[in-house]
Amino acid sequence: MTYCIAVSVKEGLVLTSDSRTNAGIDNVSVHCKMHVIATCEDRKIVLLSAGNLATTQSVLDQLRRDIKERAETNLNTMQYLSEAAEYLGHVSLEKQHKHANSGQNSFFPAATFLLAGQIGSEPHGAYLVYPEGNYITTSVQTPYLQIGENKYGKPVLDRILKIDTPLEEAALCSLISMDSTMRSNVSVGPPVDMLIYHKDSLMLDEYYRFQESDDYLIQLRRIWQEKLSDGFAALPRLNKQEAKDFPVLEY
Repeated sequence: MTYCIAVSVKEGLVLTSDSRTNAGIDNVSVHCKMHVIATCEDRKIVLLSAGNLATTQSVLDQLRRDIKERAETNLNTMQYLSEAAEYLGHVSLEKQHKHANSGQNSFFPAATFLLAGQIGSEPHGAYLVYPEGNYITTSVQTPYLQIGENKYGKPVLDRILKIDTPLEEAALCSLISMDSTMRSNVSVGPPVDMLIYHKDSLMLDEYYRFQESDDYLIQLRRIWQEKLSDGFAALPRLNKQEAKDFPVLEY
């Protein structure tokens, strides 16, 4: 299982991913799911991936090969991030069909991607590219996208993130979302990669990698748990005087 988050707010982007992959309870390994594509200096493009590892690696290899061989269509020829998302969808779909027709039984080649970054003076942004090749982007109402095991980490994102949330707060929110997911699902696990991109900088110079034993991650988890417990303890209790008999229907 996987969990990746792409947050796009006014100040820039926060990208977060776990590193645990598994093909069964006895085949667990670590693979980075955050991929920076080497492109021209006038753009920065990062991919987060979930799903079949073979498909993911095949897609990444194709994207890099197209750039190296200066194919007519590659990430350096795109003028808009939406074009890059559409191109990624085409490549992904092609690789999935190739693997699906390989004759292997019970093989599911589906892969999902988050594509984020900035091209030139165009606005920064994030896109979710589905296995079917289509895509969606963030909005003012929902400035984040998730792939993988998204249900446990979604509530805190919904409560905290707004389009004008400062980048540092967005990063903290993403880490809490990731920690909540790791706590509830052991198939999502560290190391946790996080990349913060400041709009219009065209630089990827704020990258963090948190191991399970990282002091900061442990402190963040402890304080969050304490505040949740304090908040729960402060909730108003039920008033038993207002309780009623359960209604029994008569037939």
